[in-house]
Amino acid sequence: MPAFPSPLSESAIVARLRAAGCVFAEDEARLLLAEARTPAGLADMVDRRVAGQPLEHVLGWAEFCGLRMAVDPGVFVPRRRTEFLVRQAAALARQAAAPAGPADPADPADPADPAGRAGPGGQAPGRARLVVVDLCCGSGAAGAALAAILGQVELHAVDIDRAAVRCARRNVAAAGGQVYEGDLCAPLPATLRGRVDILIANAPYVPTEEVGMLPPEARLHEPRVALDGGADGLDILRRVTAAAPTWLAPGGHLLFETSERQAPQAVAAVTRSGLIPHMASSGQLNAAVVAGTRPAAAGGPGG
Repeated sequence: MPAFPSPLSESAIVARLRAAGCVFAEDEARLLLAEARTPAGLADMVDRRVAGQPLEHVLGWAEFCGLRMAVDPGVFVPRRRTEFLVRQAAALARQAAAPAGPADPADPADPADPAGRAGPGGQAPGRARLVVVDLCCGSGAAGAALAAILGQVELHAVDIDRAAVRCARRNVAAAGGQVYEGDLCAPLPATLRGRVDILIANAPYVPTEEVGMLPPEARLHEPRVALDGGADGLDILRRVTAAAPTWLAPGGHLLFETSERQAPQAVAAVTRSGLIPHMASSGQLNAAVVAGTRPAAAGGPGG
């Protein structure tokens, strides 16, 4: 409950939210009441939510992998299904850090640690920090969550949208990460070529003609550049897979989210790039992740 008297009762807020079509009106009302600082602020938040703004934009944050991530208005909201991408990346990172005891990417969480976090540092003693790159980072939630799971990593994130970059810098600050504004790998430091252990990309993969069918919260309040993946939804992902071998270290991994329908084409693109493909899916989260591993015996990175 808010620490101030408010003319808006919880039941009144629930009624307004439910009338606006909010399925989880009771839960949303409690969150709005907890976040508001003044009666006027609460009224404004309720009005914005009733008008159709995403709850995360109204609150200013989203829960992701058990963490609170800042999400500014106009920035892509991290989805629950993307937690599966982070868990897959964490499992492969653990394999790189502790080859004597490989994890199963299909079940990356340690049963003793439901959050899926590694031990201190998440790495074998004496090993250099893992290098993680988060492309199309949006709010930076995926890279920040992966860094929190693994411990000490060298984190770099990129987005082409200026508002997303500003937001991501707040979320990756705890990991000491760097965020760059630009197109995919273009703004990354050249010193990262051939050094990246984990490259994750939550690139847009909605086909252009299907963007108009997305829920209003997405198509009206999130940047189109974060949603539109081109004619078949794979334009950006094909560019990512083509560039990945240049940046991955031998044995390094590329991972990206896609749909089950698009997965065969995505796997083919990974194969064409010279990476060893792998696919995993989660029925619970309705998520599909395609991964590609640079062969450990490969020669130096391309140009």
